[in-house]
Amino acid sequence: MAATNRSECPVNLAVEVLGDRWSLLVLRDIMFAGKRHYRELLASDEGISTKVLAERLRSLTDTGLLTRSEDPTHKQKAIYSLTERSIALVPVLVQLGVWGHRELGADDRLSRYAETLDQGGRPLREAFMDDLREAHLGPRARHRPRGERPTLQLTD
Repeated sequence: MAATNRSECPVNLAVEVLGDRWSLLVLRDIMFAGKRHYRELLASDEGISTKVLAERLRSLTDTGLLTRSEDPTHKQKAIYSLTERSIALVPVLVQLGVWGHRELGADDRLSRYAETLDQGGRPLREAFMDDLREAHLGPRARHRPRGERPTLQLTD
């Protein structure tokens, strides 16, 4: 986060941390598409450049939204993981997706996660967030045991 903020307004502070659309799209790809490596993130449909991706990954790591660790299967690869701080953004990204689908006519297939998580309400969002915690932070990071809440199941 910047040493001095333009204001202490909560929206301003959030925007200063999240930066621009690329930060949100990187988080989206990690959360909803399960992308964890640089090359996977680079292959996003929106066509992020290598320079911008590297900058956003560094910024998201610096602000505590991602962690970077070495991939044990390949010395030259890194694995990017969500933190509790970024997992807390799931409801925000869900609502952005719902708004984009309903108000801007986003593709139905691409809107499935957001619409399903929105329709499932808080219990489904919290279960999804627990699944992310387990995948990114380890099984002990779950708030509730697996199976205690509904699971996100999308059908084609």
